[in-house]
Amino acid sequence: MDQPRIERALRLLPLLIGNRRNTNELAEILDTKVRNVQRYIDTFRAAGFIVEYHSRGIPYLNPNDGRMKKLSDLVHFTEEEAYILHKAIDGIDDGSTLKQNLKAKLYNIYHYPWLADVIVKPGQGENVHALIEAIEDKRCAVLKNYRSSNSNTVEDRQVEPYSFTTNYQQVWCFEPASKSSKLFKVSRIGEVEVLANNWQNEKLHQLPQIDVFRISGHDYIGKAELKLNIRAYNLLVEEYPLAEQYVNCQNHNSFIFSAPVCSYEGVGRFILGLYTDIQILGDEKLKAFIHEKINYLIKYNDRN
Repeated sequence: MDQPRIERALRLLPLLIGNRRNTNELAEILDTKVRNVQRYIDTFRAAGFIVEYHSRGIPYLNPNDGRMKKLSDLVHFTEEEAYILHKAIDGIDDGSTLKQNLKAKLYNIYHYPWLADVIVKPGQGENVHALIEAIEDKRCAVLKNYRSSNSNTVEDRQVEPYSFTTNYQQVWCFEPASKSSKLFKVSRIGEVEVLANNWQNEKLHQLPQIDVFRISGHDYIGKAELKLNIRAYNLLVEEYPLAEQYVNCQNHNSFIFSAPVCSYEGVGRFILGLYTDIQILGDEKLKAFIHEKINYLIKYNDRN
């Protein structure tokens, strides 16, 4: 008789993380009464969880609660971790019901704003949460005292934030002043002020691409085609697990890697670190990029 109540309580727990629903809406989701939702919340508090309320009476689990940080280790997967799990699950016998159940759970992993408190550096959590709020509500924001390396300035930037890169390190925003989408580093933002006005340029928001070397860009600029020996292959898939799906094995010591890239910086660093183990095929721009880096290094060392 207690099992349905326990199940509803367990379903409510993750719903309270980053929650924006009132108790009536939560009760509707759980197919129960509002007073039951309040009882579950009282139980969570008695168990030591920090349940607080927004100004509009919306309950939520405090993201600074140490229990939440431990819970994040259980429910959060990066794209690379999910890919590795997917491969491991695929190794299970095709006729196994367990395989299908595991896949269903993997594909239904939720993305919660409170994960930012676990991932980002101390002091950046408030800014990330403000940006998450702006993205969810489709509102504009001001990035106060943004320190730009490109323009070498510190100034406020009014933007329309719409997407984060891996682990909340950077945020994609449309900047009306320049009429373009730009990538802003969260660590360079002094403070985020979420404005009341809504986005006006959603059709111009460009969805970013992220290549296997974790470099982001509006679009791919080319394709890296490399011939790798076994050492380079091993290091590639160990450091960049998503790259494995772009590799074809020619023989026991020869592998061809071919994948689109958003910049030559990521793949360039990999090549320069293993230049005796890699042969560049195809893309002449990539070859020119590597030559430029090598020439710069030679001239720099000559000067010093």
